[in-house]
Parts: sequence; C-alpha cells; structure tokens
Amino acid sequence: MVTLLLGPLVIRILERYQATAPDHLDGVLPKEVLDPKKRTIPTMGGVLILFAVILSIALWAVPHNPLVQVFACLMIALGVLGFVDDFLKVIKKNKDGLSARCKLIFQVLIAVTAVWCLSEIPETSANLRKLMVPLSKHPIINDMGLWAALAFSSLVVVGSSNAVNLSDGMDGLAIGCTVICTVTYACFAYACGHKYFALYLQIPYVPGSSEVVVIAMAIVGAGLGFLWHNCPPAAIFMGDTGSLSIGGAIGLIAVLVKQELLLIIVGGVFVVEAGSVILQVSYYKLTRRLTGTPKRLFHCAPIHHHFQKMGWKETQIVIRFWIIAIILATVGLATLKIR
Repeated sequence: MVTLLLGPLVIRILERYQATAPDHLDGVLPKEVLDPKKRTIPTMGGVLILFAVILSIALWAVPHNPLVQVFACLMIALGVLGFVDDFLKVIKKNKDGLSARCKLIFQVLIAVTAVWCLSEIPETSANLRKLMVPLSKHPIINDMGLWAALAFSSLVVVGSSNAVNLSDGMDGLAIGCTVICTVTYACFAYACGHKYFALYLQIPYVPGSSEVVVIAMAIVGAGLGFLWHNCPPAAIFMGDTGSLSIGGAIGLIAVLVKQELLLIIVGGVFVVEAGSVILQVSYYKLTRRLTGTPKRLFHCAPIHHHFQKMGWKETQIVIRFWIIAIILATVGLATLKIR
C-alpha cells in the first residue's frame, strides 16, 4: 500500500528534480531497439522501496530481535551506498557513478559487518560455520571456521546484491524476479524458525528466524507495489538504491537459513545475468590477449540485452524470465522434501 499510494508522489518529485540517469545503452544497442522515452523516466525509485520496507519492519517486526536489527541495518547501509551511486549519475550525468572498485569495497565492508553480527548472535553463530548443500540432510562441513564462514557468507551477500543490480535493465525484470525469489526464501525462513517444521524437513533450526519472514514479505509487498509503477511502460526505475539493498537482503536470508548454494537455483535468473557479464568480459580480454582481436561471446551483456539484440521484444524477455524464475523457485522449494 505504501508503494502503491506514494508512488505517484515520488515520481512527480523525481521528475521535478530531473532525476534521470544517462542511458548506459547508447552505442551498445541499435537505435531502433532503444526507446527514447526511457531517457526521461526518473530513477532512484529504490528510495520508495526501501522506505516501504523499513516502515513495515518498524510496524510489524519485533524491534529487539537482533536478526531484525541486522537485516534493517544491512538494507539501509546498502541503500545509502546505492543512493550515492544514483545521485552521482543523476547530478553529474555520469554513466558510471561510483567507481566499480569503490562500490565493491563498501559492499564487502557492509556484508562482512552484517555476517560478523550474525556470528555474535548465539542462535545463529553455530549454524553460520556449517556448509549445507541442497538435497542433503546433514552439513558437508560442520565447522569451516569463523574466517572461512565470514568470507563465504560475505561473498554470497555481495554476489547476490550485484546480481540483482545487473538484472535491473528492463521494465519489471529485476523487481519481478526479486519478488519470486524472496517469497521462496521467506518459506525457508519460516520453516527454519519453527522447531517442528525444521525437524520434520531436516533443515537447520534457527530460533527467531521467523521474524525475518516479516522482512522478506515486506520486500515482496514493496516489490509488488513498485511493479505497479515499473511494469512496461515503466514510470520509474529502481536504480542502485533498490537493487543493491534488496539483493543484499536476499543473500543474507540465504546465509541465515543455510541455503546459500540453493540460491544458485532459486536465483538462477540473477546468476545467469551476472554470469553472462563475467563470461563476456573474460572472453573479450582472453581473445584480445591471445589473438590481438577481441571477440564477444554474447551480442551484449547482461544476457537480457543479448536476447534484445536477437530481436526479442522487451515484454517477451521480461515475462519469459519471470516464468523461468517461477520454475526455478518451485524446484528450490521441492528440495525441502527431497532429502
């Protein structure tokens, strides 16, 4: 309701201040594919999402629950980082905003701090050091050590944050897939927080994690409300303010419920999007070094632009990616019973 009702007001404010970012696809995609109207659509809509989520947490979550505090602080910190990046793009009209190195350093610091806080909570410290794999009842590593756990968990949070960010390139694509992925992990969080469900499903019992369901469903609600304004043709873009904070929250939920590796399946769309960028850059540099003539593995990366260059319509790509996300989420939920 917050995002639905406040959406028009936020859009008007952003339009008044001309909060539009430079089109990073200029010169990348053919002119006939690009929609010139998108250059006038305001970004930084993640401010609306973040406000709705934090307000919902304040209203409905238990404030003294340490897990709620960690998740709220993580989202605010990543949201501020994304806001600074969006602000630089809007004010300086710079396609890059914050440098990639600077953004990554701050992401790592925020993620490490959040994971370290989880390690200091008695209910989550023991589970944090375990490594679970899908379809297995027991951890393959019972105690990987604090430093290894910090490194691995932080990698999941940072990777998830950046993967959602890279997927934010078409109307409704990132937020739609985010809602699907978050609903799935909300189910895991609820099951892990219920002693008898956790015992029956043979998953780690995490006392208090059911409160994280409030946060997850607040993200889902804010995402659905935002999708109302972001669906094709979009009236507002999420920007890094929303994608970094939401992606980081999903990654931290995966760490909490010890289903980090399952995120590769449930968040498969995000993994493919991020993977396509890594493969594209690596292949480009490798062929340039070996042959002197750089080549590209895809027409364009992230991969949704590859399909766009192949002639797929934007709505086709978005809806098909949603379908894939739903199928992968269903597979992820099915692993609860296949153990």
